[in-house]
Amino acid sequence: MTVTVQVDTTRPVATLINIFTVSPDRQDELVALLARATEETMKHQPGFLHANFHVSLDGERVINYAQWETEEHYRAMLANPEARFHMDQAAKIATDVQPRLFQVRSAHTRP
Repeated sequence: MTVTVQVDTTRPVATLINIFTVSPDRQDELVALLARATEETMKHQPGFLHANFHVSLDGERVINYAQWETEEHYRAMLANPEARFHMDQAAKIATDVQPRLFQVRSAHTRP
C-alpha cells in the first residue's frame, strides 16, 4: 500500500502534529480509533483539510499530522462535543498526548 502525506504549502494553514505515546500492544487500536473518528466526525468539521496517521516501528508512538484551514477552525473542533468524545477515547488508550499547532515553513519533494 502506498501512503502519501499531504503538506499544503500554498497558503497559511494550521498544521496539527499530535504525538501519542502508547503501549505497543495498543498501537493498532489507537490508529483504528483515530481513523474512525476522522471518518465519522473530524473530516465533517468546518475547516478540516486532511489527516494522516504515522506509527513508530517500535510500536510506542502514533503521530497525527493534520491540517485545518485556520487555527480558529481547529479550536472550534476542540469545542465540538462529538469531536471531544473521540479525543477523550484516544486519551484513554494513550499514556501521553502532546498536540501542537505549527506552520509549514518549508517542504521538499523529489523531482
